[in-house]
Amino acid sequence: MLLETIRLALTAITRNVLRSFLTVLGIVIGVAAVIAMVTVGQGSSEQVSANVESLGTNVLILRPGTRMMGPGARNTAPAFRLTDVQALEDLESLSAVAPVVSTSETAVYGNTNRTTTVTGTTSAYLETGGWQIARGRAFTPTEDRSGANVCIIGETVRTALFGATDPTGEKIRIKAISCEVIGLLTAKGAGSFGQDQDDMVLMPVRTVQRRLLGTQDVSSMSMQVAPGRSSDRAISDIQTLMRDRRHIAPGEEDNFSVNDMKELASMLNSVNSVLTGLLSSVAAVSLLVGGIGIMNIMLVSVTERTREIGIRLSVGAQASQVLMQFLVEAVVLSVLGGIVGILAGLGLAFVAAQIMAIPFSPSPGVVALAFGFSAVVGMVFGYFPARAAARLDPIEALRHQ
Repeated sequence: MLLETIRLALTAITRNVLRSFLTVLGIVIGVAAVIAMVTVGQGSSEQVSANVESLGTNVLILRPGTRMMGPGARNTAPAFRLTDVQALEDLESLSAVAPVVSTSETAVYGNTNRTTTVTGTTSAYLETGGWQIARGRAFTPTEDRSGANVCIIGETVRTALFGATDPTGEKIRIKAISCEVIGLLTAKGAGSFGQDQDDMVLMPVRTVQRRLLGTQDVSSMSMQVAPGRSSDRAISDIQTLMRDRRHIAPGEEDNFSVNDMKELASMLNSVNSVLTGLLSSVAAVSLLVGGIGIMNIMLVSVTERTREIGIRLSVGAQASQVLMQFLVEAVVLSVLGGIVGILAGLGLAFVAAQIMAIPFSPSPGVVALAFGFSAVVGMVFGYFPARAAARLDPIEALRHQ
């Protein structure tokens, strides 16, 4: 009986192909939009997590000034010094402390050049940032202390200046400094905010301070929490030490900030989840619009087929059979729309993932939920026209022209 009902429903649907297509279009758009939005949102969340992890595990960032950002924010707090770095290295809760001083300069090799970020730091930066040396070596302690004219370059700089050749042992010029390339960093790709992490040159911090900036300031510090120590304990130790070194009286506000990269990842994922939820909710509205479209078309179908319904009822068909026939038609329309919507949504999400360079992470649960919701929409909105058909008076229906 059910198979026969489904056959009749398919026959009625194919009788008006264009109208049936326009009817399910709302369901297709709704399901496709929801799946695409959620899939892209999950992919971007995974990308954010991967990017933050690429900055290093259990990493804390120390900066002068407060966390105020945006227009009107001013940072008048004094910068750090290398003596602050040495003091932090003595904390048992930290396993590595790397000073960071950055400037934008043009690196020149032969007839080629590249404007890039030059970062003055120590070999500890590789540990705190989770960097690996693809070729060559890191700075030696002697080079860190003396401010030697050596550098380590990222993959983007290597490609721009040297192509695919090995850059180690070659010399590049940055301003008036001729520095030897002693290492090549393993490529990381784009960061959390789309910046190219491989577009940089690392040099000893004292070299950058003396030869490029003419200052002893340290703009920030990257620190790694020691194994077995909690981030909260490390932050507390850092705050206590820095308040003492910067002569901050009890009750006064800190003129520095300590940021945990895990908190940054959590914040970015929370923002991403909220935006994904909002966009998915808006997309889900089209499912309701599609359901209303199904109900409207089914009501029209009942009106057009009133005489047919009257004949069926007069020859012995039960009202429940007529109700089931029209209900199945509505459900078949919504299920077909759901299937097409799933394929379209996954296709859109895949294309978006390729364009945005994020992982393609479809969720079987979301796909099943969207498909189930489309079937429920068809059942709910198809019930009322089906009930109207089942309640027709056979005699009055036979009189209908």
